[in-house]
Amino acid sequence: MKRLFVGNLPFVTTDEDLASLFTSFGSVNSARVIIDRQTGRSRGFGFVEMDGTEATEAMTKLNDSDYGGRRIRVSEAHEREQKEKDSFRR
Repeated sequence: MKRLFVGNLPFVTTDEDLASLFTSFGSVNSARVIIDRQTGRSRGFGFVEMDGTEATEAMTKLNDSDYGGRRIRVSEAHEREQKEKDSFRR
């Protein structure tokens, strides 16, 4: 299973739209557009989970492609590093 980061999405993109974009490459386990908690609007990026080989093909073909008039970026997602203040706890 691979988790992909999808950036520069049109702000009107829904979870369903994102899943639909990737289904031509294989089965999508999850697709989520990240929403700003304060405004309730899309932050313009999301994450997709799918099988490894299918994810790799989708990443290769969709990265830097046009979606909704915007050039989307697709790459393998990486875990966020812990916040610096957490590293000072003892």
